[in-house]
Amino acid sequence: MSGVLYLVATPIGNYDDITLRAIKVLKEADVIVCEERSEGQHLLRHYGIENQVETLNEHNEAAAASVIIDFLKEGKSIALISDAGTPVFSDPGRILVEKAIHLHIKIVPIPGASSLLPALIVSGFFIKEFVFAGFLSPKRERRLTELREFRKERRTIVLMDTPYRLVQLLRDMADVFGETRRVCVAFDLTLSTEEIFHGTAPKLYQKFLKEGKKGEFVVVLEGTKK
Repeated sequence: MSGVLYLVATPIGNYDDITLRAIKVLKEADVIVCEERSEGQHLLRHYGIENQVETLNEHNEAAAASVIIDFLKEGKSIALISDAGTPVFSDPGRILVEKAIHLHIKIVPIPGASSLLPALIVSGFFIKEFVFAGFLSPKRERRLTELREFRKERRTIVLMDTPYRLVQLLRDMADVFGETRRVCVAFDLTLSTEEIFHGTAPKLYQKFLKEGKKGEFVVVLEGTKK
């Protein structure tokens, strides 16, 4: 009988945000699969968890997925975590999930902290419908093209990127949307340095450029009203 694959959400910054269920699953798992070993072990040590650790990331995803599937076939319970937040969502793991589905292996999602919904609810925009665009291209010309595709989008749009590209992203949003659309930047969510910024892309670009702020962020772009 095959084991169970648990997809376990972990805190996005504040260790107090883990659920009791997540801790229970991690403690009872035969193997915990993390994105980066050092990050995963640091998190597990915080909760006093010392289980076997394996890695699955963008560099070894296909090979690691096969190894983990073998563990599951042996009847072992596997807990997949990412460096922060919900695994598979904008993080590696899809190949593993796809293989598990194909083999009829039981998959159990363990929900928890997320940056997506907190950013949406604090934006003040209509969120009955929204578009998760995630990470745009790191190349500016391609990123500008992707942003232009949202000029006629009526739904609220959620964007993410690496901490060092926030200023560049806001610069390009300012070029494409000017003062016509409101923007919310949810910065360092759940941390003591958490800040929520509202304004237009040009104003927020100038603010972040001047202050040189860097950290994890989610950008929420208001949909067009035209």
